[in-house]
Formats: sequence, C-alpha cells, structure tokens
Amino acid sequence: MQTVIFCGGKGTRIRGSGPQKKELVEIGDRPILWHVMKIFATHGYQDFVLPLGYRGDLIRRYFLEYEWMNRDLCFRLGTPEDATYEGENDESDWQVTLIDTGLESSKGERVRRIAPHITGERFFLTYGDGVTDVDVADLLQFHRSHGKWVTVTGYRPVYNLGVVEADAEGHVTAYRQYPPLDHWINVGFMVVERAALDRLEPGMDWESGFFVWLVGVGQLMMYQHTGFWCKMDTFKEAQELNEIWESGNVPWKTW
Repeated sequence: MQTVIFCGGKGTRIRGSGPQKKELVEIGDRPILWHVMKIFATHGYQDFVLPLGYRGDLIRRYFLEYEWMNRDLCFRLGTPEDATYEGENDESDWQVTLIDTGLESSKGERVRRIAPHITGERFFLTYGDGVTDVDVADLLQFHRSHGKWVTVTGYRPVYNLGVVEADAEGHVTAYRQYPPLDHWINVGFMVVERAALDRLEPGMDWESGFFVWLVGVGQLMMYQHTGFWCKMDTFKEAQELNEIWESGNVPWKTW
C-alpha cells in the first residue's frame, strides 16, 4: 500500500533567506519529510509517492544524494561513481516516486496527476509538515470497517491562551489554561480509495472542493486521534519540534 505525501507547496510562512523547502527543514538531523515517511515505514508501508511543485529540485536532490549523505563511503576523487558504501541504511528498502505536479497546482490537482502511479485499491495521503503518534494500523482498520471513499484523521488542538469564564459582575467562575477546542481539525494521515480519484475534477481543491463534495454524497469519515500531533508551519514551530527531539521524549518516534 502506497503513501502519498504532499510536497508541492511554497511554505511561505516558514521560508527565510535562501531557497529553502519546508519539507526539508530539519528536526534533529533529518528533514521533517523523513520523519513523516519514517512513521509509515515503521508500520511496514515503504512505498512513497511525492507530488512535487515549488522547488521540487531540492527534494529530488535530497533523495538522489541520500546514500552519499547518510552512509560511510570510500572512493577515488576521480571516480566517485565507483564508491563503496560501509554500514547499513535502514531506508534502503524504501521506494520513492517523485512526480512533477506543477508549480501552481491545487492539492486536488496534485492528487489527480499522481493517479496513474497509484497501484492498489487504496492509499495513504498526508501532508509533509506534520508528525503524530497515530496508530496507522488502527486507522487503516477503521477505514476498511466503514467502506467509504475517504477517511481523515481528526484532532482536537488546544487553545493557546487561558480561557476565563465570569458572571455579569465580573466574578470568575472558571479558568482553563490551554483547553482543548470543541471542534476537530483535519491533520492529514488520510486513507483514500483509488475509486475516489475518478471523481476529482481538474483543478479542484482537495479540502475546500473535494471534501465538501464528499460530505454531500456521504463518503467522508473521520478517525479520531487523541494522542500527539504537531505541525510545522512556522520557524517557531520548527524550534518547538527540535526542542521535543532534543529532550529525548519524542512521541512520534516509534522506530
């Protein structure tokens, strides 16, 4: 079963100086994209399809140079193509398919364009900037149990301020610091039936277009995740994830 990971966005909220790519921002000493892939690979899903767009060349280069950059090697400077590698690489069995899906394409259009590369009845689909300790096996079992076309993973984020409740005179009746919000948000880690791709119209947005249509025809379900999830949209969030990694208590590290 394949895993599709969105990698085509511009990531404008995290870009600083230079041609950086959000999915390649490092948590620890590995890009966040690697962390997302590792979550699925740990559950036995090692076949990845990456729809590329903005600065897709950086992602191509990362994977083409992966062996060179992550293993010990020995070679003569005049013949680097004859390099011999030492040690093991836990990712050697990963299969990575890189597809150019256009610079300005919507997410729905990116999914539509990778459709010819989907080989099974269903596939995982997620974003390249969010990590979680979701039970991938349980998610898949839930999806299979209801028989609908698409399952999203829902998560209730916490409000990042203290919430005060008071009566008309100003007497505080309750105070909650960082309470969970009442609504669920889509955090990716989706399961999509191959048949659903036939309903995607050219240029349709994945969330605001296709999801709305799926709701209308009763084909969208939500898997409730109450564990850990964190996205990386900003430099501050990247710092926070690095702090978690450095602490040694890393919820999404199941490998």
